[in-house]
Amino acid sequence: MIKNLRQKLADYQPRRFTTDRPQASVLVALTDEADPTVILTQRSSRLSTHQGEVVFPGGKHDLTDADLVTTALREAHEEVAIHPNEVEIIGSLGQLMSKHQLQVTPWVGIVRPDIDLKANPGELDAVFRVPLSFFMEDRRLRTDEIHFRGKTTYVPAWQYDGFIIWGLTAYLMVELLNVGLDAGIPMKPRPEHLQQ
Repeated sequence: MIKNLRQKLADYQPRRFTTDRPQASVLVALTDEADPTVILTQRSSRLSTHQGEVVFPGGKHDLTDADLVTTALREAHEEVAIHPNEVEIIGSLGQLMSKHQLQVTPWVGIVRPDIDLKANPGELDAVFRVPLSFFMEDRRLRTDEIHFRGKTTYVPAWQYDGFIIWGLTAYLMVELLNVGLDAGIPMKPRPEHLQQ
């Protein structure tokens, strides 16, 4: 799977916005093994936004960050203790607009299967891994209807070990699976991409 992902993402031209909205980045970290897992986090229930949601490690771009890749790697280090030197970035997925109008750039990276993860208790309630094969089977819990700027799109939601993977995180998972592994999961473009 990882070999296919490397090849497909090397040729992929992800969507980019032309707006000047505030920037953020996330790391879609995959373990380098026969059945790769994706590393996900559950945000703390004590945070002011997105409490308890399942997300990729990431956050807002800092002026001290050299670029958006640096942002994703810095945030992953702060949140789950993945050192930037332990990640091989193999490509990017399309930018998305968060509900708080952050322009989010996802970076796909490969890490060792035995990487040691530690959830930052100030930001996260949990860090966990989900096999890509689980998503490939598309055993979704439900399909969510998402309204944004007068448009509607439908996004799968999965449940794994009690965690609900939905919204922006689920959309990114579908793009990763469709682009990198030819999963063929039906997905219309997000509303913000229709207004480009």
